[in-house]
Amino acid sequence: MASTGWTRRDFLKGSGVAAGALVLGGGVLTGCARTGGGGAGGGDPLAAARSSGTIQVGIAGEAPYGFTDQSGRVTGEAPEVGRAVFRNLGVGDVQASQVDFNQLIPALNAGKFSVVAAGMFITPERCRNAAFSIPDYIAATAFLVPRGNPAGIATFEDVKRKALGLAVLSGAVEKNYAQRLGVPDSQVQVFDTQNALLQAVTDKRAYCAALTNISLNDVVKKNPAAPVEVTKGFTPVIDGKAAVQAGAFVFRLADTALRDAFNTELARLHDNGQWIRITEPFGFTQDNLPPAGMTTEALCAGR
Repeated sequence: MASTGWTRRDFLKGSGVAAGALVLGGGVLTGCARTGGGGAGGGDPLAAARSSGTIQVGIAGEAPYGFTDQSGRVTGEAPEVGRAVFRNLGVGDVQASQVDFNQLIPALNAGKFSVVAAGMFITPERCRNAAFSIPDYIAATAFLVPRGNPAGIATFEDVKRKALGLAVLSGAVEKNYAQRLGVPDSQVQVFDTQNALLQAVTDKRAYCAALTNISLNDVVKKNPAAPVEVTKGFTPVIDGKAAVQAGAFVFRLADTALRDAFNTELARLHDNGQWIRITEPFGFTQDNLPPAGMTTEALCAGR
């Protein structure tokens, strides 16, 4: 069954664009050119961005976090929040580079861009290689299942017990969750796009697909004819601890001035209600705001 939803990768395949410019509000989507001033070789990327009026961010083409719509405009929760933050920091032109999700941190550290704006979850493993902002949002895990959920699954343990095929997104945390909760690798299939997850379920190559409920609700919204639904969101419990799913922006470990300035403005958006206004079109609500007391330091430590 053909999908009517689009991802960044679908757009590139359909248009033939590889490294051309695509509009991101007042900025563009470009190929992965090395950033000036704040690349891997040192310098102050915030000062450079203020001087030039431009900053490069990385996205992964995943709706609703950071993607290219059918008109060629880069949008999504993270790019739009990032644009608001950088506007308040005196940087009016945000340019976005597209890479595969699992290459975002390597490309960041290679100086391809200065910030990852892709809704990436904070995990101890990722914190060893990059610096995360304060939590931007929280999200629950869910499953995309055939309409009616005939197998009645609600957790990864259900998937394991019923020996069902599970589709996950390359580079995302759901594969790790499944493995740590005992789902055999033989039951897990990895795909590169959200539309491929949908296709796997509708073609019955996998019974279900795991991703955030925000992402899966977006898939269903864009594919109303698909005979699928999204299960109730949940937080996996691994080794007796809740696997809190908090997304954030990502910076190089050395770029503390940029991260700290970004954190100040992001917290202001959370507090003054602007974050809700910006993110509501992408399916986010007040429930997705990080709770008081949640810190990046604790999440990076696995607490």
